[in-house]
Amino acid sequence: MAVKIRLKRMGAKKTPFYRIVVADSRAPRDGRFIETVGSYDSTVQPAVVKIDEEKALAWMSKGAQPTDTVRSLFSKNGLMAKLAAAKEAK
Repeated sequence: MAVKIRLKRMGAKKTPFYRIVVADSRAPRDGRFIETVGSYDSTVQPAVVKIDEEKALAWMSKGAQPTDTVRSLFSKNGLMAKLAAAKEAK
């Protein structure tokens, strides 16, 4: 089973916000998911990103692949550097 960390669109028409979720890659974008690891609100300035780093790192260490957008959000918050440091420490 291929597991992805991706965005799930929520909110009303023209006022979206997103949840960062862990989901099976075959599930629909807004459909079934395994766990929520954060949120992203792009409608406010500056954009608000909240990530549960512990959950996200745990899922990535188990093999979950972040999508390109989620990877860039994680990089801006320093999560990808923490993952690389954890892999080197092993």
